[in-house]
Formats: sequence, C-alpha cells, structure tokens
Amino acid sequence: MSLSEKIRAIEEEIRKTQKNKATEHHIGLLKAKLAKLRRELITSSSKKGSGQGFAVRKSGTATVALVGFPSVGKSSLLSLLTNAESKSASYAFTTLTCIPGTLFYKGARIQILDLPGIVEGASDGRGRGKEVISVARNSDMILIVLDPFNPLEQYKKIVKELEQLGIRLNKQKPNISIIKKEKGGIVINKLGDTKISDKTVCSILHEYRIFNAEVLLPKDADADDLIDVLEGNRVYLPALIVVNKADIFTPSNLPKDWLLISCIEKHNINKLKELIFEKLNLIRIYTKKKREKPDEEPLLLRKGSKVKDVCLAVHRDLLSRFKYAKVWGKSAKHPGQRVGLEHELEDGDIVEIFTK
Repeated sequence: MSLSEKIRAIEEEIRKTQKNKATEHHIGLLKAKLAKLRRELITSSSKKGSGQGFAVRKSGTATVALVGFPSVGKSSLLSLLTNAESKSASYAFTTLTCIPGTLFYKGARIQILDLPGIVEGASDGRGRGKEVISVARNSDMILIVLDPFNPLEQYKKIVKELEQLGIRLNKQKPNISIIKKEKGGIVINKLGDTKISDKTVCSILHEYRIFNAEVLLPKDADADDLIDVLEGNRVYLPALIVVNKADIFTPSNLPKDWLLISCIEKHNINKLKELIFEKLNLIRIYTKKKREKPDEEPLLLRKGSKVKDVCLAVHRDLLSRFKYAKVWGKSAKHPGQRVGLEHELEDGDIVEIFTK
C-alpha cells in the first residue's frame, strides 16, 4: 500500500468514526498516525525536487502568495496589484509557473506571487500541488482568491489542502510545552479545561516515542494542537480572503472579514492594498539626523518593533554605540521624547538616534 493509500484509509476511518468522549482517544491516535504519514509524504516529495518555474527568490519587505482554484482571477489580480503581467484567460490552468510581481504601497515593496491554480488533492501531489503549497509555506501571507459561485465550499477545500501540508491560517502557534525527561513517565499539567483527555495525551506522545516528559497544556488545547507542536514543521501565516467577479454575481451570507472585489471594474482594489499592508503588520519608521529633515523613505518594520530594531535595521554597530534616541509621533508622550532601546514604536514615528 502506497503512502497516499495509507493516508486515505486513515482519513476514511476518521470520517466514519462517530466523535464522542468514548472515541476521542482512538481518533487522536489516528490523527497522530496521519500526521506522521503526511510528514513522510512531504519529505519524500521534497527529495525529488520541484519543477521548473517554482524556484522564486523572496524579495522586498514581505511576500504574499495568491492561492485559489483555476480561473478565479488570480492573474488579473496580480496585474492590478503589481507591475507584473501574468497571462490570463477565461479557461483553467492559464498560469503554469509561479509569476512574481511587486506591490509598492506606503513605502513598502511587497512581493506578490501568482501561483498555479490549486486543485483538490493538491496536498497529495495532484496538479503539482505540493510545489504550489511549498511556495505558499515560505511566504509571509496567504491571499486566498475565490469566485462568487460557492465561495464557502471553495474556501473549505483550499484550507483543507493547505492544512494537510502544515499551513495554519490566522492562528497562533499552540502554547504547549513539552519537556522530555529521562524517567518519571508522562506528567500532565493543565491551565484550565482542555479538549483532550490525559489518556489521549499519553497515547499521542507514545506514538512519537516520548515516554517520559512534563507537558503543560493551555486552556482549550486539543489533539490537533498537541500533534502540531510535536510535528514542529507547521507554519502560522496571516491570510486574507477575497471573492472576485463581484461584477458578475454578488453572493450573500459571506463572512464579514471577506472582501468582495472585481478585477474587471477594479472594485475594492485600493482597499485590498490597504488590507494587505495592515495584515502584514507593517509600520513605517522615519529616521532623521540632527538638525535635518526626516528621510523620505521609511524603514518598514513589524508592529511591536522597538528602537533597538531600528538600530539593527540601519547598522548593527549602532547598538554598541547607542546612547539614547528621540522620538516624534504616536508613541511619544511629547514631541522629541528621549527614549531607550526598549521603547515600542508606532506607525509613522520619527526616530533620531544619538551615539556615544
């Protein structure tokens, strides 16, 4: 039996098993076995190498991957967002390679990658799916593009394919601690009610050949969270979901955080650019020298960045020679506030660094 056949057999068993407290342990163990098989499938696939056209060098401030089924308008969207021209037409599988473009927005150079249309079974290798998802894994954000006909169903299928190859969208890494010991068995500590029994925790750990460990589980942790931590190869990416072709048909009952766009009428394209910038958690920081105007081109940093991050972005030697900094903007209590390395900055701040 091939790896793919083993995976399908376990998936079918999970699907057929009624979910309740009595079967929780059995399902948890099946999920652990499934995760290990999928890891083996990914590893065996990566050894074969990827196809021509998928080796794209990351560039700019951040990278956004366009993901969707064929013919949803990804190529047209790339052309509107960037300076790239991705061939587009009204039939499936127009894009056969990964086509990059650059979105220039608020001083940021954001790389947009138009990936070939994903298909059901992509995580098992259909339609060069593993290569497509591999590129998505290495991006900083996923932009899922849907068409207006059954968008919810499309979304569920795409998320399933991404999750099966270790991509988690709009989620935080589970705050689960596993400290291996030489003896003492499995000791489980919980910070509230969890969705996984002690028996299931032990069985999953044993499946990963861990027999002595101290485990700390946060509130609401479940078997999937524990397996993700044990696998250690999950990526947690922000995602935006857009529904294209709003000029043809406007679906109802869409989630509030989904954006309706039209590449034909250029509807909501500027709003999408703003959302991409916000979702990447970027802030613009302007540096200045004494008695001079701030630089016109900002530094692009992540939200939560501090003065020390500005020093590192300008030149590493600044940290060792740092004396203090002055800040103007939202994060300052007053214009020109004198601050240290740990001062947290906000979008649009102006920073002047003084050295020893």
